[in-house]
Amino acid sequence: MKNKYFLLMVALSVMAFWSLACGQKKVEPTGSIGSEAAEFSLINLVGEEVTLDQFKDKIIMLNFWAIWCPPCKAEIPDFIKMYDKHQKDGLEIIGVALSSGSADNIRQFVEKWKINYPILTGDEKYLQDLANQYGGIRGVPTTFLIDRKGIIRQKWVGARTEKVFMAEVEKYL
Repeated sequence: MKNKYFLLMVALSVMAFWSLACGQKKVEPTGSIGSEAAEFSLINLVGEEVTLDQFKDKIIMLNFWAIWCPPCKAEIPDFIKMYDKHQKDGLEIIGVALSSGSADNIRQFVEKWKINYPILTGDEKYLQDLANQYGGIRGVPTTFLIDRKGIIRQKWVGARTEKVFMAEVEKYL
């Protein structure tokens, strides 16, 4: 009797392994490397709607940040340089301002820091929902590298330098 159950368990295990090995597509959780980037509809600092789809066929660095965040501020000069150098090659840097107050507050910050790449915002509930779609933003800055097909290729939590970012970005330019 024990042999029958043992053989049944072995057979079921082999069938389960075989079904996984024979091309069952693994579905990545939203916001993880290899998954499709979540679509969004946010507002830029002049009140226009901006969607992820508008950047189709671009390499996107989607940076979740806040105006009160020192590590976020540390990244800004490198983002400005990267955008100047590589926008013509298809690089888009998009900043999504979280917990940063009104669009006017953010606009003043952007002007002071001379940020040259798009900064987006929205109501706090929508921003939180969007952050959750990207796997939950546990801290800022958090930056996602999205390839030309809309697939997340890298995720960085915490500030990084131009050199670190570009080591990955150059693979997709």
